[in-house]
Amino acid sequence: MRIAFAFYAPVLSAAQCLNKASFRKKWELVGCVIIAGSVLFSSNTVLNLAKAKMEEEEEEIDVEGEMESPGVLTADKYAAEAMAADMDPWIEFDARKTPRAEFESWLKSNRPSQVMRYGDNEGRPSPVGWIVVQGPDHFPSTGDVIGLQESWERLLASGRAVDFHTVKELALNHGVLTGKWLMHLDTGFKVDHAWECIARATVEGKISAAKVSPRGPEPDGKHVICIYNQTFTNEEQVMRLDAVIRAAGVKCPLFYKPDVYSYLGIYRNNRWKLCPTIYESKFDLECVPRRSHIINRVTGLAVT
Repeated sequence: MRIAFAFYAPVLSAAQCLNKASFRKKWELVGCVIIAGSVLFSSNTVLNLAKAKMEEEEEEIDVEGEMESPGVLTADKYAAEAMAADMDPWIEFDARKTPRAEFESWLKSNRPSQVMRYGDNEGRPSPVGWIVVQGPDHFPSTGDVIGLQESWERLLASGRAVDFHTVKELALNHGVLTGKWLMHLDTGFKVDHAWECIARATVEGKISAAKVSPRGPEPDGKHVICIYNQTFTNEEQVMRLDAVIRAAGVKCPLFYKPDVYSYLGIYRNNRWKLCPTIYESKFDLECVPRRSHIINRVTGLAVT
């Protein structure tokens, strides 16, 4: 049996959002888990991910920009958490459909530090997977994710080495080219301020789409903000997005991850020992003019 689902899909289409509940109900009847998406995984993989999701361990941020827990954990745990967030309802502002006049009240009502991941007793009892803003010019990715997954399975079965270049080749062959800058921030003022900066830039059309995780159950938990672009292989485009983020007022460290890694379940502590982020950006406050110093983590070379 094979099951379709997506990790960190930048934005679900309207049809996918409408069908998500029926998709989940259908597959739960046969003891499986599914969300509206298009990545193929075996039922054994999904069962392993569900098992990993049950592990209750505190999380912290490591220098590679990924969520990491104490002890040795596999990428399955991170993939399971991403899958669970994608399955739960999202709070969404779509600038293509919603009047701009409603944005300020929406933003104030949905601060990430105040929206609980697993709901609360004060008017929002249901879990929330993500808080999402789509820009006025956003359009969903059209890559062949099913073909990508099938090629990935053939690659693994062949015994060929897996590295950045083989994953990039698969992404190019199937048109799965979106990616995102990531930032991890403490709950409270820091994440609320950064998210406000990013959300405003998105509704103004400077960013295609962005999302932020809601507040977790840990009192000192972290949030992740994801800011998307269309083509991770276009280094100039990736650098421009970094500049937009900095111009919006965000100065914290950033890490860039191609969506192909997320779709293939390549997270921290994966068995191929791949670093799942390919750029690192640190803002230099002492430089005149102030700017980002960006390192290509694949080559180890400075980009800016």
